[in-house]
Amino acid sequence: MDIVPLLDRIGEPQAAALFGLITGLIFGIAAQRSSFCLRASVVEFAHGRLGSRMAVWLLAFSTAVVWTQMAELSGMMRAEDARMMAVPGSISGAVVGGLLFGAGMVMARGCSGRLLVLAATGNMRSVVSGLVFAVVAQMALQGWLAPVRNWIAGLWITPGGTNFNLLTSLHLPQQSGFVIGLAFALAALWLARKNRVSLRVLFTASGVGFAVAAGWVLTYSLSQVAFDPVQVESATFTGPSANTLMFFLTSSPVLEFDIGLVPGVFLGAFLSAAWGRELKLQGFEGAGSMSRALIGAAFMGMGGMLAGGCAIGAGVTGGSIFVGTAWLALFCMWIGGMATSWLLDQRGAVAQPGLHVPH
Repeated sequence: MDIVPLLDRIGEPQAAALFGLITGLIFGIAAQRSSFCLRASVVEFAHGRLGSRMAVWLLAFSTAVVWTQMAELSGMMRAEDARMMAVPGSISGAVVGGLLFGAGMVMARGCSGRLLVLAATGNMRSVVSGLVFAVVAQMALQGWLAPVRNWIAGLWITPGGTNFNLLTSLHLPQQSGFVIGLAFALAALWLARKNRVSLRVLFTASGVGFAVAAGWVLTYSLSQVAFDPVQVESATFTGPSANTLMFFLTSSPVLEFDIGLVPGVFLGAFLSAAWGRELKLQGFEGAGSMSRALIGAAFMGMGGMLAGGCAIGAGVTGGSIFVGTAWLALFCMWIGGMATSWLLDQRGAVAQPGLHVPH
């Protein structure tokens, strides 16, 4: 893919922001139309069901793996050049951060990416929660919470100065990544058929995975021809949310992939919701709902920074190139989310004696 003429015309920082915008638009449209949400899948699974939510999430995850591994096999990107693979990973951060993020997304009723999509449709609860998430993420990155984050993350670091590739660690051939993704995709399609998920939802869910692969390919292509160093990255919302917040608060903003990604997701989700006539102002359901959502958003901000990414950044984007700590963080997000869902169900059952808690 020859992007040199584009760079000559608009410049490297503008091209990076444009690629983020394109990735975000695809992600926002696909996520809004498919109702893609890790939190919904975790709650469904915690209640002993393998329903439509699980089918949608699994299809998005698997298509991200399939498209990304195809791109790598064809030479359109290299996993070892990705930022999250080229720097040391934190095993302790993945565990603690994953558990925190998983608990937070259940409390806030959506992961950071889902909050952004919902905010674009008029959900004011998601707007407020998203702002809290971005502020706490920035505090964990460079503010008052940074010493705590650094201490926890430094407890157990991957050796060798880099993260580790699960496929390499398990002595599997490179092609096995594509095969694993395909196996997950077949499982997702089986679940989708069992739960009568429509073809439209399946198509848009796969679009989430395609957006992740597109981000990888676009940033890798830019890194190969840019004069200044360019980070090879794709969709994630912890760091980009903090960076986008600071972009609008500082007097010397810097254009980069992150600055295009977040507005792109918002715009894509807004256009999709407007097209489907799903724009609707919504707020908090009471003081209890508000406090729980804001605490959950704060948990996600800190947890995402510790884990090296959010449910999208670590769970899907990092998972698509088999970053070891990303898969560990995703597993811990599931554990933290399910435990929190069970706890909230039990508290609800105590508050309402007649309430049935699914098993």
